[in-house]
Amino acid sequence: MQLKNAVVLVTGANRGIGAEFVAQLKKRGAAKIYAASRNASSIGVDGVEPIQLDITDPSQVRAAADAAGDVQVLVNNAGISTGTSIVSGDVADIRREIDTNFFGPLLMTQAFAPILKANGGGAILNVVSALSWFTAPGTGAYAASKAAAWSLTDSARLELAEQGTHVVGVHMGLVDTDMAAGVQAPKISPSALAAAGLDAIESGLDEVLADDWAKFVKSGLTLGPSERYEQLFSALSAN
Repeated sequence: MQLKNAVVLVTGANRGIGAEFVAQLKKRGAAKIYAASRNASSIGVDGVEPIQLDITDPSQVRAAADAAGDVQVLVNNAGISTGTSIVSGDVADIRREIDTNFFGPLLMTQAFAPILKANGGGAILNVVSALSWFTAPGTGAYAASKAAAWSLTDSARLELAEQGTHVVGVHMGLVDTDMAAGVQAPKISPSALAAAGLDAIESGLDEVLADDWAKFVKSGLTLGPSERYEQLFSALSAN
């Protein structure tokens, strides 16, 4: 699918990775860009259509689908990280991460799948994470939510194949955004990540390993848990 002249909706479009998706879609000649955010007034980009959207609110998701019935590409980018552990963390925070990082993209996928079908099939891009494949102290809730998002991506790809909807999963390590501002480690730029995801839509690629860390983590999935985590934590300590 070519993004030139396409109609695209991006969630979490007001900053960070989402804002970069919007900027690059403009450069690639998208015909219309719906820029969705919980605070639509925070989107000050010329030539886009802001949409007020909390992806965890089913009524707002339905309203977005009603307002954007011409969408051909859905970019599920919105997400949060609370730094909550699984065992000792507040269950409310864990639920908030899973609501945002899994149920939000799920609601969007269910709402927009019929629209994509009516508009020729189109594509869905899910911003997942290398943390869908491992966890670390303080990232338990986020990793669990992203593991669920990875499974959602695979399931949606299989279920929507018949209607011609291409589903892309984007995995990466740290991105140079506010979410990772307190971490001192190599980071991919939001522009490089957005470019890799949009390139995948246009090339037909199903899965993007956007940086060396994502490639490294996935390469160890065949190892047993002890060996895999020994390898991961050794690499993390080296950084």
